[in-house]
Amino acid sequence: MKTLKQHIYIIAGLLLLGACKPEIHTPKPVAGSADFSRYISVGNSLTAGYADGGLYLAGQQVSYPSIIGKQMQAVGGGTFTQPLFSTAQANGSGYLSLTGFNADGTPITTAVTSNLGIRGQVTVPGFGNVILYTKYSGDINNYGVPGIKLLHITYAPYGNLNGYFERLLPGNPPTNSTTYLDFVTAKPFTFFSNWLGNNDALSYATSGGAGDVLTDKNTFAYLYNVLITTLTSKGQKGVVATIPDVTSIPYFNTITVSAILAGVQKANPAVQALYIKALVSGSTYAPRAATASDLIVLTFPTSKIGQPVATPFGNLPYGLTPYTPIDNQYVLDEKEIALTEDYVTSYNNTIKTIAAAKGLAIFDAYTFLRNIKQNGLVVDGVSVNSNYISGGLFSLDGVHLTPRGYAIVADEFIKAINDKYNSSIPRVNISDYNGVKFP
Repeated sequence: MKTLKQHIYIIAGLLLLGACKPEIHTPKPVAGSADFSRYISVGNSLTAGYADGGLYLAGQQVSYPSIIGKQMQAVGGGTFTQPLFSTAQANGSGYLSLTGFNADGTPITTAVTSNLGIRGQVTVPGFGNVILYTKYSGDINNYGVPGIKLLHITYAPYGNLNGYFERLLPGNPPTNSTTYLDFVTAKPFTFFSNWLGNNDALSYATSGGAGDVLTDKNTFAYLYNVLITTLTSKGQKGVVATIPDVTSIPYFNTITVSAILAGVQKANPAVQALYIKALVSGSTYAPRAATASDLIVLTFPTSKIGQPVATPFGNLPYGLTPYTPIDNQYVLDEKEIALTEDYVTSYNNTIKTIAAAKGLAIFDAYTFLRNIKQNGLVVDGVSVNSNYISGGLFSLDGVHLTPRGYAIVADEFIKAINDKYNSSIPRVNISDYNGVKFP
């Protein structure tokens, strides 16, 4: 009898626990105070879905705006249309593919050059050759144009100088005269994301300070105000992103001065330093010994180190003497880093100030990516960091993101939108997206 009572008590207890089990309520998706019926994205290569050194169909399909647009459909968002390359020309501009690893663990990448979306090239007097891509016609929501700077948005001839923009326009060089700003605002829209301004700093940095210049701070502030004022002229709401710290990307953190020097010293222990052309002041450069504070770019051909270079003093080893320093374009030296960071700080202050004045949501990409570099990130059980290839965040070019990286960025944009506009756009399932594709 006692055993029967014990069973009854246990059953009753289980029933009571079942009756008291808390219900999990998933918030109903709502738009809040924003209208997502026609969302457009404004920006450069990051916005377009550029990855692995190129713009191609598979990358476009996982661009962060396309992921945002998909999530927005739960709160009244419309169809999000992108200027995709066709299936027959799916490899677009061409891109890098990871095909293996050397015995020392360094990656082997191969350029994909088949099934491209290239229709030719044109020579623009005073500018040079411009690659022309297969034209796209039809509606567009993603206005990402690889290579574009904020500096270019009101420049009428730009559609003749950038093949990625040219493919979106009906005309051909040299007749294009529609500005980027006029192009993106030609059709009505209700909500926008903007991530322009990266290239105004990044192009200088990735050229080692040798192939481009930083956009003047006052010019940047003026144009950013013009851009946001235009995008919000009919009461539209939106979200903007700050400019990342360029030193937080693998492009500048994969090949190090110490690693190169250690490799040289295995064969020649007498070598004590690498030499670079370093910024002294203004545009004056002079050779000096490299330090850990100088950043070597990912594209540097390490095989050049120690190769003979003809000098007035005879053949001397490249990179190992003050007379044969590593070329400017391969190094972002300490002073160039400080200069770039100063400009990026100014740009970001402008972005935050203007966005706040217009009541826009802000995704602080600078702080977010800097934190990942320092601490890594675990999201949806997936761990990512800023390491080249193994980190899962950055693609093979060391600058642009993997599908997983774009999904994480899309989720951060959504968080900023939800917080600002009391929306509940569904969050992104990061585990649905891959990092670098291994062979």
